[in-house]
Amino acid sequence: MADGMTSRERLMATLRGDPVDRPAVSFYEIGGIPMDPSDPDPFNIYNDPSWQPLLSLAEEKTDLIRMRSPHMQPSPDNCHDEFFRSHREIVNGSWITRNELHICGRTLAEVIRRDPGIDTNWTIEHLLKSPEDLELYLQVPDEAFEWIPTVNNLIESEQEVGERGIVMVDTSDPLCNAAALFSLQDYLLVAFHRPDLFHRLLEKCSRALYPRIEKVSREFPGRLWRIYGPEYATVPYLPPRLFEEYVERYTTPIVQAIQAHGGYARIHCHGQIRDVLPSISRMNPDALDPIEPPAQGDISLREVREQYGDQMVLFGNIEVSDIENMDPAEFEAKARQSIHEGTAGTGRGFVLMPTASPYGRTITGRTLLNYLTLIRLIGA
Repeated sequence: MADGMTSRERLMATLRGDPVDRPAVSFYEIGGIPMDPSDPDPFNIYNDPSWQPLLSLAEEKTDLIRMRSPHMQPSPDNCHDEFFRSHREIVNGSWITRNELHICGRTLAEVIRRDPGIDTNWTIEHLLKSPEDLELYLQVPDEAFEWIPTVNNLIESEQEVGERGIVMVDTSDPLCNAAALFSLQDYLLVAFHRPDLFHRLLEKCSRALYPRIEKVSREFPGRLWRIYGPEYATVPYLPPRLFEEYVERYTTPIVQAIQAHGGYARIHCHGQIRDVLPSISRMNPDALDPIEPPAQGDISLREVREQYGDQMVLFGNIEVSDIENMDPAEFEAKARQSIHEGTAGTGRGFVLMPTASPYGRTITGRTLLNYLTLIRLIGA
């Protein structure tokens, strides 16, 4: 057992499977994504005074994992603006963003709403609404999606966090980029009934995504990555055989590109993962999150640790809804159970972490108390 470790040392040792002085603890987006409490923008929920103690707690007591994506610039051949238009305005107090695709004499539109009291975006109209729309989308030249990533901002974030933590590179997978073009209903219809067409879309998304990941992995080697999107193919949405087709097939090359330069690939997959864990394991990732407990998930942290803990570092498995709603005594018992299940027996490593972050403007006293319980129990 190592002692006196910095957060950076603790997290990197965890990823390698080396001994640590205590399990690491992360508040996920809190301390992870940029949150500026001094920004007076009415759409910035984090400037509410109730958020300040929680933001300070994350910065001072957790093992920080800064979630960052590389900055992008268009390639010399990029023709994005020939096909895509975007307009943004405030309507009835909400930001409304309208994104349009102009192709073959038709206009396809996506509409996104952002309300001032909630830190999330609602897609109220999706770009693609039918297989015919998808056929049009596939005619957009690949050059319209060519963007060149730069790692300067990742290096700056790493220098800023210092020994308080690490930078985790954030990327979608091809399935995430493809599925998000549709409403859930339309996505499932195409994925089920037009696999030939959906594979063409996944291949198109892969051609845009893979070179970016390879470049960043090469220029920013040896770091942790989070790959999100696989949950689009879990039960009850799609059967395991389609997880193999749509995730394992297209996400494995991302894992391999990251690991080729000494990096660590973490698969992010909410929901029911029991039946797809064999497929996830075959992708050979270094870590898995957030391993939601039943009933949101369908497998216990103990079972995942016993079956796959020697292969993967496990991040989780505290439901954010429990942090916000559960009685503090009941929550403490549940948190103790997660710590026990995540560290019992042998395993590569465990990071105590919520499954998500609150997204409302006000943090209640109960919520703050339950976050404090995580810090107390882990000994941070």
